[in-house]
Amino acid sequence: MTRVAVTSRSFSRHPVLRRELLARYPDAVFNDSGLVLAGDALIRFLDGHDKAITGLEKLDAGVFAALPKLKVIAKYGVGFDMIDLAAMARVGVRLGWTGGTNKRSVAELVIALAIALLRHVRNANRAVEAGTWPQFPGRQLSDRVVGVVGCGHVGKDVARLLRAFDCRVLVHDIRDFPDFYRRHGVEPTGLERLLKESDVVTLHLPLDVSTRNILSAARLSLLKPEAILINAARGGLVDEQALKAMLKSGRLAGAACDVFADEPPADLELVRLPNFIATPHIGGAAEEAALAMGRAAIAGLEDNRIPEPGVHPEGY
Repeated sequence: MTRVAVTSRSFSRHPVLRRELLARYPDAVFNDSGLVLAGDALIRFLDGHDKAITGLEKLDAGVFAALPKLKVIAKYGVGFDMIDLAAMARVGVRLGWTGGTNKRSVAELVIALAIALLRHVRNANRAVEAGTWPQFPGRQLSDRVVGVVGCGHVGKDVARLLRAFDCRVLVHDIRDFPDFYRRHGVEPTGLERLLKESDVVTLHLPLDVSTRNILSAARLSLLKPEAILINAARGGLVDEQALKAMLKSGRLAGAACDVFADEPPADLELVRLPNFIATPHIGGAAEEAALAMGRAAIAGLEDNRIPEPGVHPEGY
């Protein structure tokens, strides 16, 4: 009998996903501890199992070497930067992964954060809570220039939603999507030009050696003082110290991050800035997205393949 273990806490506490998985794998075990499994604890939990559904757990060469029986990892969620795919391929472990399962959930959060920053929603709310009633003149999202860095599943969906606001959309990606650009009136451009011209910049990239710290201090300095920045993709894409300095000095109007280099973020000075909005990695936390991601992971226990650069998963 195939033995399945679920390390993801979010999947484990979802009653519908538990029920649907148990219908296929009656002996499946779940991470009900409420703890993030890592290192030896992760190995002990997975030991003796043939397949696993994982979320944000770190799976490196040491984990794979310690689990010779493990043959399939099905991913709950779309990010795979926590998995050493090369090590996974070397030992013949297969990956079940589906891109785009949470794209609308993340895209809607991006729109919400953009409007909240432009209209000073966070500060206005706090003022009313404090018993005051000041005015907070803001700006509309409509007719703004929005730069989308990364035109994968989420980036494309953000561009689609922005059509309703009559935004001019600039896109930067290492790949080319001419049909999508034509169909949605999107302008492909270089990263530096996008940063210089955009009123709103939103990141939609995976985290790897080529994208880590892609918004360095030098690149952040290209942004207009009245611009806002949103990162609902991956922590580590932005130099958070340089971002904090720009926000404190007024060199950048505002920023919002749903993801951080370290989670939860230890830099409370950053998250408490009045022109910064922090959310706790909730981009894919909509109920609809949770179901889609979970069902894709269940399917991935059977529909999977050995990771192959340039082929599977996308962006690898």
